[in-house]
Amino acid sequence: MARDYYAILGVDKSASDQEIKKAYRRLARKYHPDVNPSEEAAEKFREISVAHEVLSDPDKRRIVDMGGDPMEQGGAPGGGFGGFGAGGGLGDIFEAFFGQAGSRGPRSRVQPGNDALLHTVISLEEAYSGLRKEVTVDTAIVCDRCEGTGSASKAKPVTCKNCGGAGEVREMQRSFLGNVMTTRACPACSGFGEVIEDPCPKCNGGGRVRARRDITVKIPAGISDGMRIRMAGAGEVGHGGGPAGDLYVEVATKRHPVFTRDGDDLDLTVRVPMVDAALGCAVGVTGLGGDEITIDVAPGTQPGEQVRIAGCGMPRLRSDGFGDLLAHVDVVVPREVDGQTRELLTQLRDHLHEKAAVTEEGDGEESFFDRLRNRFRR
Repeated sequence: MARDYYAILGVDKSASDQEIKKAYRRLARKYHPDVNPSEEAAEKFREISVAHEVLSDPDKRRIVDMGGDPMEQGGAPGGGFGGFGAGGGLGDIFEAFFGQAGSRGPRSRVQPGNDALLHTVISLEEAYSGLRKEVTVDTAIVCDRCEGTGSASKAKPVTCKNCGGAGEVREMQRSFLGNVMTTRACPACSGFGEVIEDPCPKCNGGGRVRARRDITVKIPAGISDGMRIRMAGAGEVGHGGGPAGDLYVEVATKRHPVFTRDGDDLDLTVRVPMVDAALGCAVGVTGLGGDEITIDVAPGTQPGEQVRIAGCGMPRLRSDGFGDLLAHVDVVVPREVDGQTRELLTQLRDHLHEKAAVTEEGDGEESFFDRLRNRFRR
């Protein structure tokens, strides 16, 4: 019976490629060996990886939609002859029913390893300056007892007696069409065509073991939240001591109490009292690199205006220069006014002839701060 790859990923048959990818990533974060080291999680991770591979390939997905399983030998859908055209050529038909097609041969015992994904969290200051960070990864490494051979004596594998080195065995089964020859992986050698006579007790013949190890990751200055750093050959060692996959380190950035990142720019909010906004002022802030930055608020600055300081943002990744610092001005109006302050503000209002009114488009009326700004600029 064909596997339900849609159910494995928890998506509908009408799911888009993006929905399939999103479902796979969600499940991978839950069952990846780096996150969940249990055997059940490892099996589940293999299962969802296969489902993602199948549903991401248009041809394989077409076979699934026709009722077949592209990961089974031949990949042909069930329910009659109509699916053979999608699974392969005439060779698949003869092999499935009469056993006349050529053998696919044994699979290699030495397999390339899987890639690994690791998450790490850094501060915005560290993203600004870059750093070398030591991370711990739970991965598969070459078995140190057998040096990846899988043999306790490090002897070479011998030809499987059950399949004669073919890696597969054929069986005759009766069906409504008569006797049908089927082919499956040899159970004695698991399809390798050879067996290890004295399996290593530490790795059980696999040539690799799971272990924790510390790796130093170089995080470049200017890296953005969600970016991944590729470390070639630092992933899992393959079966039989095969070449290791790659390690991807995904970086997340902590929230900063002052700065908010927008690409290569940095945003912050400056609270400016009403009088300082009218007269102008200077505000100091310590930058991410430890330097003191002065924000000059011009006389008559309006609420919501921005002060841009070039070159005081984040370093540009893999290029020269820096982004800008954008200070958003929040003009603060006092909520409680004492008698003396009220008197002074009343005199100022009378002096400016300020009057509250509804603004209409094109009426040309100046606001309070517009008038102040124009007076100071004369």
